Amino acid sequence: MGELVDKIKGNVNEAIGKVKQKSDNPATRDEGAVQELKGKGQQLAGKVKGALGDDI
Repeated sequence: MGELVDKIKGNVNEAIGKVKQKSDNPATRDEGAVQELKGKGQQLAGKVKGALGDDI
């Protein structure tokens, strides 16, 4: 179950981060870049959990 949750959270954070990066505000653009990277990390964690099992 953790695998799916991580992947969903990752997708959401990536999408929100991409939208924020289109802002005119530089601080919001930077925040969006960080949030997109966080999402990619969450997706990676989900893939690892899927490969190794949710017990990790």
